[in-house]
Amino acid sequence: MARDLTIQQVAEATGLSVHAVRYYEKVGLLALIQRSANGHRRYSPEDVVWLEFLMRLRATGMSIQQVHAFAKLVREQPTNVKERRLLLEAHRDRVKQNLEKLAHNLQVIELKIEHYQHLEATGKSDLHCIFWQNYLEQMSDHKLH
Repeated sequence: MARDLTIQQVAEATGLSVHAVRYYEKVGLLALIQRSANGHRRYSPEDVVWLEFLMRLRATGMSIQQVHAFAKLVREQPTNVKERRLLLEAHRDRVKQNLEKLAHNLQVIELKIEHYQHLEATGKSDLHCIFWQNYLEQMSDHKLH
């Protein structure tokens, strides 16, 4: 990757729009961006890596306020890593909880698919949801615990 990247190159490298890259800069999530003699922004590969990390934080559900707090800590307290670590550990724990909930919900969806497969194989109908509830209770004793 080139040392001086245009905003378009950064957008392509990160998957962000040019507008989003400018927004990240405007709201202070990026450090001061260098400018060429003609005033065009010039980004470094480090800027791209930083943006990609911020995108991962957002993609895993970190609020924009927390991302701002993290970026501020990086900028204003570069030698103090403890607060950043604590912030990331708290976020990691929330992500793990969300993954556990998703895994449980996926199991329930898989059970519903099995239920429909059973109905299809036996030619039975699913007229009453109470039968689904009974099936789920029976299967959850075996699979969800």
